[in-house]
Amino acid sequence: MQQKLRLYNTLSREKVVFEPINPPFVGMYVCGPTVYNNVHLGNVRTFTSFDILFRYLKHLGYKVRYVRNITDVGHLVNDADDGEDKIGKIAKLENLEPMEIVQRYTTDFHDVMARINNLPPSIEPTATGHLLEQISMIKELLVKGMAYEVNGSVYFSVRKYNDQYKYGELSGRNIDELLAGSRDLDGQDEKQESFDFALWKRATGGHIMRWDSPWSTGFPGWHLECSVMSHKYLGKTFDIHGGGLDLKFPHHECEIAQGTAANGVHPVKYWLHANMLTINGQKMSKSLGNSILPDELFTGNHELLDQAYSPMTLRFAMLQAHYRSTMDISNDALKAASKAYRKLMNGLRIAKDLKYDESATVDKNEKAISQINSIVDSIYRGLNDDLNTAVAIAGLFNMQKKLNSIHLGQLQPESLDKDTFDRMISTFTTISHDVLGLVEEKPQNLENAIDIVLEDYKTAKQAKDYDKVDVIRAKLKEMGLSVKDMKDRIEWAYEE
Repeated sequence: MQQKLRLYNTLSREKVVFEPINPPFVGMYVCGPTVYNNVHLGNVRTFTSFDILFRYLKHLGYKVRYVRNITDVGHLVNDADDGEDKIGKIAKLENLEPMEIVQRYTTDFHDVMARINNLPPSIEPTATGHLLEQISMIKELLVKGMAYEVNGSVYFSVRKYNDQYKYGELSGRNIDELLAGSRDLDGQDEKQESFDFALWKRATGGHIMRWDSPWSTGFPGWHLECSVMSHKYLGKTFDIHGGGLDLKFPHHECEIAQGTAANGVHPVKYWLHANMLTINGQKMSKSLGNSILPDELFTGNHELLDQAYSPMTLRFAMLQAHYRSTMDISNDALKAASKAYRKLMNGLRIAKDLKYDESATVDKNEKAISQINSIVDSIYRGLNDDLNTAVAIAGLFNMQKKLNSIHLGQLQPESLDKDTFDRMISTFTTISHDVLGLVEEKPQNLENAIDIVLEDYKTAKQAKDYDKVDVIRAKLKEMGLSVKDMKDRIEWAYEE
């Protein structure tokens, strides 16, 4: 079947068929981390959601340029364009260079992304690496009358932009009411309107992250970097821009305004946003004490956790919820995800070992052939429906029943036609591993160690040393493994 991916476009508020601007090339920009704090589970969910999209687009045959930035300057303590730079503040407290802070948290971010098996982006630019381009865009906005300079700082005029275009189209804000309400604040700061946002800020005496510009020694505003870097690497207009739902306003709204004002065209065709995480039904927050870092989850070192949960358990749990829905993290949910993940890995092991003998003469099982092809189609229907990974996973488990039937000798591989057999194996392995990014978690040389244990188990069973048999079973169970006594052999599987 020809695959047609439909994505929910936050801008148009509907699911639309994905049609890239310049096929087969796809330009995708995702707002990356602000590296002043440890990556949290909400970050992991957002970047995993876009990792799935990256993987699936490549699976469909597109050439994807995935750009994910690193914010290493301009994110202020007070989001109203005031206060210290968050990275600079930490650098002062720890008596370090700001770039040491940037390097530490960037390394931590990359480590978490690797452990969760998120692919690296095609390009990972930094804000500080593109200061010249940011200054250039500010100049362009000033020439076009969309920005103004006050005391060495430059601000974007939301009112002038709104007169010519429409500010608030992504978030659905009623901008006339917001602008009217801002008049009461006129004169309380140097902005013409409180709703205006900074493109360049003059550095005060204690601000340590600063660069020269035509207007002052200072630093760029937070919103500007993404407009500049997406434009540089993907062009004036590109296919997909996304991030967490919390970035929709004001960050992405400001990006639209900057890009449209500078280039005269809307910068993005499809806007995508991943929803938030909750912990045991509550919003994740440091003040509530329920903010769990990935390393705390992987080690179990948090008072809300009953045990440690592996990176693939977390990834699988995230795939069971649609990226646009709120996802709740709880011990029950993670334990269920761990069990289901191990079950799927058993299916993956079986699928990789199954063989088809084309010389065998066996009557074809038309019912099984029809069922398998229907299951494959259902997996793709799920992924094509705005990346509904939960539906795709349900299809994989239905397909695993067929794989188990062949593994147990209840269904002969040759009772399927070769194309159906190949389609079944290819879909199960490729979707599980290449698209969903699920990999088998096992220590090195696990297979050899288990073979030795199973040989010992077999010997004990033949000698009717059932106490030893029970001990071996119990020890393997502690490792998350179980022994399978087959008719003609003994094998192992992940404990379900």
